[in-house]
Amino acid sequence: MSQFISAFTDDGFKRIFGQDMHNDLLIDFLNDLLKDEKEIKDITFFDKEILPEQEDERSIIYDLYCTTETNEHFVVEMQRREQSWFRNRSIYYLSRAITRQGERGSKWEYDLKAVYGVFFMNFHLGDKAGKPRRDVILTDRDTGEKFSDKLRFIFIEFPSFTKTEEECETNFDKWIFILKNMEALDRMPFKAYKPIFEKLEKIVDISALSKEDRLRYDRSIRNYRDTLATLSFAEQKGLNRGLERGFSKGRKEEKIEIARNMKAEGSSIEFIVKVTGLSAKEVERL
Repeated sequence: MSQFISAFTDDGFKRIFGQDMHNDLLIDFLNDLLKDEKEIKDITFFDKEILPEQEDERSIIYDLYCTTETNEHFVVEMQRREQSWFRNRSIYYLSRAITRQGERGSKWEYDLKAVYGVFFMNFHLGDKAGKPRRDVILTDRDTGEKFSDKLRFIFIEFPSFTKTEEECETNFDKWIFILKNMEALDRMPFKAYKPIFEKLEKIVDISALSKEDRLRYDRSIRNYRDTLATLSFAEQKGLNRGLERGFSKGRKEEKIEIARNMKAEGSSIEFIVKVTGLSAKEVERL
């Protein structure tokens, strides 16, 4: 039985980083993430749901949304399953955080505060393994000169982080190692190097959860595992049908065939989109 909660569940992730009383954990992580760039002393959590300004716009529900004492904005997301539109979604999320800073009236002169997006991903951002960390900023295409520091994306690919405990050198390495392997650990490593991990150990210890917290976490981990199992089954079933009907059609054609078969079997459009990576419009046309 696991000793520690999983950071990949909704409840687990927010228990680690989303509690006002334990905001020093998120502060410590962000400072290690941005070492030698800035030092955050305090953060304030915003309401995670951003309501639309217009009636026909979509609302946004962030995993975590906070500001620092210098009014910089941080959107922190845990994405457990690959989405074909994830890059666009990250741009949309940060753009909304930018536009919300606009003030009515003639006195406001576009005094924007920087918006950072920190995206934990339990998948590869591209088609194959990449860097464990990818930083994206606005720069001049030809010179590489920074155009603006108001928008920054930081993508963390857990599958691409392959260091062992002994190979972890930086504090950032130690954080990612723990978050990736937490559910499988039988002890909390690196406590001698970083006292904050002693506090983390107490927060994520399953045996220390209250009855209410344990029930909520059990539901969260069950939903997480059920989702993975269901998607894995659907992918395999769809792939098998696609292979039977013509693997040589190519990747795009194969996805279309898989989607057509799933649709014929009554799968929802949203589910088919998750499995195949096709857009909702493409699936609707089938």
